[in-house]
Amino acid sequence: MKKLFIVTAVILAVSLPVFAIGNSDKGGGSAAQTSGAVSFTIGATPVPHVELLNLIVADLAAEGITLKVIEYNDYVQPNTAVISGELDANFFQHLPYLNGTNPEWVEKLTSAFGVHIEPMGVFSQKIGSLEEIQDGAAIAIPNDPTNGGRALLLLAAQGLITLDPSAGVEATPLNIIDNPHSFRFSELEAAQLPRSLPDVDIAVINGNYALAAGLNPTEDAIAIEGADSPYVNIVVVKKGNENNPAVQSLKRALLSPKVKDYINQKWEGSVVAVF
Repeated sequence: MKKLFIVTAVILAVSLPVFAIGNSDKGGGSAAQTSGAVSFTIGATPVPHVELLNLIVADLAAEGITLKVIEYNDYVQPNTAVISGELDANFFQHLPYLNGTNPEWVEKLTSAFGVHIEPMGVFSQKIGSLEEIQDGAAIAIPNDPTNGGRALLLLAAQGLITLDPSAGVEATPLNIIDNPHSFRFSELEAAQLPRSLPDVDIAVINGNYALAAGLNPTEDAIAIEGADSPYVNIVVVKKGNENNPAVQSLKRALLSPKVKDYINQKWEGSVVAVF
């Protein structure tokens, strides 16, 4: 499921700070310290996460940190890899997903800091507005609990369905208490949703996968979340590592004016910085 995409920075050999993330005996991560420098490995989904990480490679190199980026195209393996020590961190998910999907993730992983929001949008190749949607329309949503719930909440906010209020962010199609237009729902892996567009009437797609498929949420979506969405994308590490110096260096680099300006200029509202 993953392809290796490693970005290596040149490390200066003189008077550089030494950072220690931990060691495999203590389960502290996979960062390796060599010759007065540290190698930091992070897993991320392609857009915008890998792109933002590539932007700060030189900044971390100046601090003696070689940033290695491993690209993933799913929402499960990056967390498993942090727990196993294959990765020091990952950057792809929001807090409701981390906390609501797998008990082991809640026990062993934590958010180090938040970076941006990718507003979820409703997309279609068959209609130009939600007013055109027909009874019995086929709707595709993500199949993981929190993103599926997020999609249904967006549809409910558009007046297409009514959800049981007690379901919250983990709503599923079973929690729909009023479906007056008899919409038919299919739950697909989030990364596959853009490919489903020819086969469904509308699909509710995560911002990163929309961007990776060449869709601009602010221009191409027929409905979109507001910028006040609570689904902030976070950098996740193993519990106990969030305050380690290399993680804090990563935080300073990602939450920099340079990165914020890049987000604003490149995506113009399709990705929204939270710092």
